[in-house]
Amino acid sequence: MYAVNATDVRKHWSEVIDSVIREKPTFIKRTRDCVVLTNEALFSEMLSAYKFSAIKHIEDDGSITLSLREIDLVANAPTEDEAKLLLAKDILDYANDYYNEFAYWSSAPNRKPHIPYVLRAIMLDDIHKIGECISCQAGKN
Repeated sequence: MYAVNATDVRKHWSEVIDSVIREKPTFIKRTRDCVVLTNEALFSEMLSAYKFSAIKHIEDDGSITLSLREIDLVANAPTEDEAKLLLAKDILDYANDYYNEFAYWSSAPNRKPHIPYVLRAIMLDDIHKIGECISCQAGKN
């Protein structure tokens, strides 16, 4: 494998960081543990494959309800754009709560698949950007 010993990384920390920022991720091995060190731009690019999708329902009162497929979140607003922003806010709130209690939520079998979406939302860290990542498909009423 490509893993570098943690002791060598400690000795050459500045060079390792420069390499990670300018060249490629680094795999670091410490006893039985292995971690990957990467820069923010590459990490964001890796997460860009994870999209948010919602089912759109038009309610009897004309309002729009969006139901997120990846995470059990629902938002309702007078327009689709407003519903997307509300849903984006809920996604970011959920992501922050999840991340703050990461050991707990990531160990739950039904919540483990949320990890890349949580990290994507945290990386975007803006409800407008998250809202732009939500694609909507018409649902059946």
